[in-house]
Amino acid sequence: MSVSLQPEAIDVAAEYAELIGDQPGAAVATFPGYVRGHAEGVAVTALELEHYPEMAQKVLMTLGETAAERFKLIRWRIVHRYGTLAVMDSIVWVGAVAEHRGEAIAACEFMMDTLKTDAPFWKREEGVAGDKWVAQRGIDTRRRERWQEEAQ
Repeated sequence: MSVSLQPEAIDVAAEYAELIGDQPGAAVATFPGYVRGHAEGVAVTALELEHYPEMAQKVLMTLGETAAERFKLIRWRIVHRYGTLAVMDSIVWVGAVAEHRGEAIAACEFMMDTLKTDAPFWKREEGVAGDKWVAQRGIDTRRRERWQEEAQ
């Protein structure tokens, strides 16, 4: 039940091992995210992520705690990178352990959907067409709103 903000690559196997510990629970779900080589049909060569460390840590910790309560998680973990990343570099990893697969899978989806809109990260894509700051996408906002509606 922790958060890590780091510039180095995410060791997915080590993160999984830490998440499950010596008792994996009945259901484990994870989501690894990677830098895409394109955005809106334009080639991307790198992605720069800036963040406000104290606020990002706080937001992600609150997000994990909210997911734990909402989905009755046994354990959870969120890892997010910052700095300049190449195409296919790991950018984010979330994991959830629950008594049932539905809760574990939903918790990962909830954490990712909420992270995309609420966490204080700023992305700048570098590409053949030049550099561009990434604006929040409407689909991300709608996915986040879905969780708010389901909570009511």
